Formats: sequence, C-alpha cells, structure tokens
Amino acid sequence: MKFGISYGTPHQGVDPDKLVGFARLAEECGFESLYMPEHVVLYPGAKVGAFELPPTLPYVDPLDALAFVAAATERILLGTGVLLVPYHHPVILAKRLATVDVLSKGRMRLLTVGVGALPGEAEAGGVEFRTRGRRADEAIDVLRLLWEGGEEGVGFAGEFFSFEALCSYPKPAGRLPIHVGGSSRAAARRAGLRGDGYFAGGALGPEERAAQWELARETAAAAGRDPDALEYTRFGSIGMSGERVAELAGQGVTRLVVSSSATDPGEQREELSAFAERCGFLP
Repeated sequence: MKFGISYGTPHQGVDPDKLVGFARLAEECGFESLYMPEHVVLYPGAKVGAFELPPTLPYVDPLDALAFVAAATERILLGTGVLLVPYHHPVILAKRLATVDVLSKGRMRLLTVGVGALPGEAEAGGVEFRTRGRRADEAIDVLRLLWEGGEEGVGFAGEFFSFEALCSYPKPAGRLPIHVGGSSRAAARRAGLRGDGYFAGGALGPEERAAQWELARETAAAAGRDPDALEYTRFGSIGMSGERVAELAGQGVTRLVVSSSATDPGEQREELSAFAERCGFLP
C-alpha cells in the first residue's frame, strides 16, 4: 500500500509558507505523494451532489501549486485529485505537464484527471457539459500522442481537437502516467480503456465501489490491456486504523489518499506522524 495526502486549499488556505511547510512535513513523515484539487471557477449555488460549494473557496491552480511545491521538496510525488481535463486544451496541457515533470526530476507521477460535475464551470470554459466525457477521452489520447511523438511530428483528427505534424518538447522524464478519477461507471470504464489507474471518489456504497473497480478491470481486459497493471486509489480517513487499511488492501486498493483536518502546523505534525506510524511507513 502507498499513501498520499491531499492539500485541501479550501480550508487550509493559500499561504505559500503553509503550503511548503505542509509538503515538507508530508515528505518528512514518509508520505509517497501530495495531491492538489482543481476548480477553475465557482459560482453561487454550485453543488457537487447535495453539497453546495461556497463560491469564495480559494482553489489554486493545481499545476502551478505543484511546481511551487516541487521546488521546495526533494522526494514527494506530485498528484492532482482531480485535474478537470475537459477544461484544458490538451496541446497546451501537454507542455505544462511535461515542464512540471522535467523540472521536478520526474515527480509528476500521479496526474489524475476527471470530467467535472458543475455545469456552470463547463459553460464558463466554453465546453458543453454533455460532451465533457468524450472531450476528456480525446484529451487523454492527445496528451499521450504528443508526449510519445518524435521530431517528424504527430497528427490527430477528432471531434474536438485536430492538428497535423506537431512536435511537443520537452518530453516528460519517462512515461507520464494518467490516472482517471470519478464516481461513475463511465469513469471506471474510462480508467479501464485509457488509464493507468482508477481513483474512485464520491460517497459510494461498498457494493457500487466494488462494481466500479471490477468494471474498470473487465474493461481493461476486454481492450487487451493488463487489468493487474491498473492501480486502485481511494480516499481514506487520516484517523483510520491499521486494520482498516489492511482491509482495503484486501479489496485491491493500492494507494490511500488522506487529508489533514488540522490547520495548525503543530497539530498537522501530530496527525500525520500518528497516521504514518499506525500504517508502518514513518521513516
């Protein structure tokens, strides 16, 4: 089992010193990775399920924030949970991700993409909400194509993106994985067809979670991909016991991502250290 931690900017704020301090603390405590969420814009009445998002929540740009973190850390891997890929042009995004990966010496390893749940956010970005899934599929394909293409250039002709003989350099520092996040069966299928892993989110019941993970694996196998190569990431509670972690590992979970409920640096240290010690990865 691997362990990541999410820096939830809405309640932890955007103070640069606190962000760097938190990332260094996570690295010191042995966490594998640091995740940042994304919302491009919010608006009054925006809801994810039944939860209404206050429009003043300070979501920073996750890639800019991760580049900032990378410059202040040495080992911790960088992740997004999730990057709303339909709202980014993949040609530009390919450059940004490769740049972060190269400058962090290959630590942009846990890119996780999703399609978004807010219709107003899609509209603000000029994206039809109903097409965001197909747009995400094309974007993933374009990213990989540009990263793998050589000096002769690559071309793409799709519903949303098209180009001829493009070269995108620098390349990532090795193959850059793309994980798929979501709470739907469509997301699970996308992970099986195109992803390096599935990051299941949302308030799903045990039966639906198990069904989605099995669907991701079945879809991968039907597409001629190795289902055992898929990583399975889940959110967890930082207060969970070692026994619960072992139970999740038995369900196939390969990575747990937790978040700190504390904002005081001293309390964060206690919380992260205690979790790492319970789970056996405190250095």
